[in-house]
Amino acid sequence: MTQNGLELPTLIASSVVRGARQGDSHGGLYLLDFAGQEIRQVLDWNAGDIDWQGRGWDRGLRGIAFFAGEVYVAASDELFVYDTAFRLQRSFRSTYLKHCHEIHVLNNHLYLTSTVNDSILAFNLERQQFFWAIHLSRDNEGAYHGIAYDPNGIDGPGGANGPAPENRLHLNNVFADNTGLYASGLRSGGLLRIGSDNTVRLLAELPDGTHNARPFQDGVLFNDTASDLVRLDRRDGSAVTFGVPQYPQDELTHLDLGDEQVARQGFGRGLCVIDDRFIAAGSSPSTVSLYDLATGSDVMRVNFSQDVRNAIHGLEVWPY
Repeated sequence: MTQNGLELPTLIASSVVRGARQGDSHGGLYLLDFAGQEIRQVLDWNAGDIDWQGRGWDRGLRGIAFFAGEVYVAASDELFVYDTAFRLQRSFRSTYLKHCHEIHVLNNHLYLTSTVNDSILAFNLERQQFFWAIHLSRDNEGAYHGIAYDPNGIDGPGGANGPAPENRLHLNNVFADNTGLYASGLRSGGLLRIGSDNTVRLLAELPDGTHNARPFQDGVLFNDTASDLVRLDRRDGSAVTFGVPQYPQDELTHLDLGDEQVARQGFGRGLCVIDDRFIAAGSSPSTVSLYDLATGSDVMRVNFSQDVRNAIHGLEVWPY
């Protein structure tokens, strides 16, 4: 089935239910079949042995990636591996993986954000082990620095040459391609490029609060979350922008909770490229929208909950 010239895809999305209480479901995985107009929850995440403080904290599921016919899904401090029927195969932890957000595969390496530690961790998919990490920082003069360390350190945060938990940059996205390794976050100042010699430079300035920033075509594609926009900012100064969908207040649930417990309506997070023309973006409550970069138009959207606490996190094209 096609629409606006797009062969409608199947996507996979993860979610976080902010403010969920112990004993409740606090996230899940969903297959979104746009062609068949079908939404299927394939995993309900109700793990109880997490840190329940704050609004998001350890709740829910995060980044999604694929390798060798399997599905890699990050929780806050653990990497899970599923088969395509979502049967758990194995899982992995690192002392320095904490409050993971997005993850990304390039060749046989999986890169993960460790938000609390202002770090990117690398996992060898063939050897099935963490093998490298880098801590990112910004000094008082605005210069960026990268220090590599061993993610298998056994002495806890601050030991084995690893960083203490500070969460200064709040790294929430990592992306890699043949041009380099990139990271960004709420307070990173923009999109950062990490060199092979561990040098870090600012590739493009971005607004505070940004999610999912990555190089795309001749610019940077990202969720401008604070402005309720999805944006492609090009080098020539032009931009393509899409407004995040909003719903009538009387259609939403759990509006009586304080802001610390909810992801507000319009909170944009989750972003994937379908092809050179079409992208998909997530927003709260539980909405995934398809956008046409060529025409600047909305193609289609799906919504699977009006609970304003239920926010999209990871979003990818389903390859299997």
